Amino acid sequence: MTREGLTALDWTVIVGYGAGMVLMGIYYARRQRSSQDFFVGGRSLNSTAVGISLLATLLSTISYLATPGEMIAKGPVIGLGVLGSPIVYFVVGYWLLPVIMRHQITSAYELLESKLGLGVRLLAASMFLALRLTWMGVMISVASVAVVGLLGLTDEQAEWAVPLTVFLCGILAVGYTALGGLKAVVTTDVVQFILLFSGALLTIAMVTWESGGFSWFPTQWEPHWQSQPIFSWDPTVRVTWFGTILGGALYWVCTSGSDQTAIQRFMATGSHQAARRSFLVNIIADVSTMAMLALVGLAVLGFYRQQSGAGVNLVDQGDQLFPRFIATQLPPGVAGLVVAAMFAAVMSSLDSGLNSAASVIITDFIRRFSGRKPTDAEGLRLSRNLTLVMGFVIVALAMLVQHVPGNILEMSQRTLNLLVAPLFGIFFLAFFVRFATAFGAVFGTWYSCTVAFLISFWDAVTGGPTLSFQWIAPCALLVSIAVGVSLSLVPVQKSNRKSLCVLAGLPVAACNVWIVWQFAQSLVGSVSSG
Repeated sequence: MTREGLTALDWTVIVGYGAGMVLMGIYYARRQRSSQDFFVGGRSLNSTAVGISLLATLLSTISYLATPGEMIAKGPVIGLGVLGSPIVYFVVGYWLLPVIMRHQITSAYELLESKLGLGVRLLAASMFLALRLTWMGVMISVASVAVVGLLGLTDEQAEWAVPLTVFLCGILAVGYTALGGLKAVVTTDVVQFILLFSGALLTIAMVTWESGGFSWFPTQWEPHWQSQPIFSWDPTVRVTWFGTILGGALYWVCTSGSDQTAIQRFMATGSHQAARRSFLVNIIADVSTMAMLALVGLAVLGFYRQQSGAGVNLVDQGDQLFPRFIATQLPPGVAGLVVAAMFAAVMSSLDSGLNSAASVIITDFIRRFSGRKPTDAEGLRLSRNLTLVMGFVIVALAMLVQHVPGNILEMSQRTLNLLVAPLFGIFFLAFFVRFATAFGAVFGTWYSCTVAFLISFWDAVTGGPTLSFQWIAPCALLVSIAVGVSLSLVPVQKSNRKSLCVLAGLPVAACNVWIVWQFAQSLVGSVSSG
């Protein structure tokens, strides 16, 4: 069965979903009394709901499309990323959470000031805001392009439809987040997770039905898949088994131990035991969802492989085949449910990011430098207004992102890992290196971000071959810790502070100048050739 676009029933399902999210925000808005209710849910949220919410937050539409797209176009090794989850659970649950949960905080970056000083706290908070605001803008733009693609619009129609979809999706998420705070975010995230999981499950079921069984499951390595070895010292090998497992584990640990979106949820549970339970739920839900999305990729690949004359390029169109299958193969109503799941992935990431970013701005900047503490009513009003303002900024940013080149998975990894590992490096120094200093933390972060950027954009900077995105997080974290620990051993006095800063900063500053010069030359060359 093949059809064109979405039906009236599909749109009814999508609109009903959006209305339900707004009503939930209104419901929780009436139960709030303070900014503590808005940001940490009164520290009384259910650990199971918090664990699912954390997964829904980090599983954006980029991930929802990228995992099947990677499985289709490049190969199945990316599905091995969940194998590091047992180690991640013990590292986060028994090593990081007991340290984090000793403190009754709203912002994760409050933890840094007592050990490393106000400057490091503000640096980390600024890094988080840069990471999440940029990520949300790119995420909602990519998602909107994908959703518009489901409608089968022409390029001319997409020019106005993409900004309109960005605006509507953004305003909806901003609305219920500003109204309901973290309780609304967590509750809607649970609903959205159910939609995400159901959408993937329905896709697999439909392919199995159309294929008359599980003939879609590959029994041999597909001819168009890349070679994906177990391990390679060659940094240009795009994906390896070892890199996939290590990269997945590091991203989990770094995000759980330094990202406000994660720590905010742990704080909402009330104790490190409850936080550990919520993280276990998160691990189980994440493994289940990633396995389901990997199977979606294999199922959609098998479906189009069996369709003679379908006119698809499995390598170049890998990211587009899942949305195409939804638009043309799923029955009315079911297609609407899966599209609603894609909207759910957008909004579960957007609502959580907005709430977390607002909590950081208010706690780490406004309250830290304010002459007086606002009343509960004033704090709640400020929290809602700030969420609205940031929401409009993100929608505007998303509208500026007209095109995201290349494979979605690789693009997101190269963007996120620029700051994820360096940010965790600061927390590692604060938590586990007793002699760590602000001098070591700041320069460790600077060196780490520079290394992450070089690996991410090595081809653009040097003109050499592209380096694997799987090296970004391990190398950046290693540099952050090594430089941070080494420079923390240097005795910094008031008399020698300036000279030490010059000595420590000169190599990395020279490298940054070289990077800018190389980019400028590349830009001039591309303009001249164009």
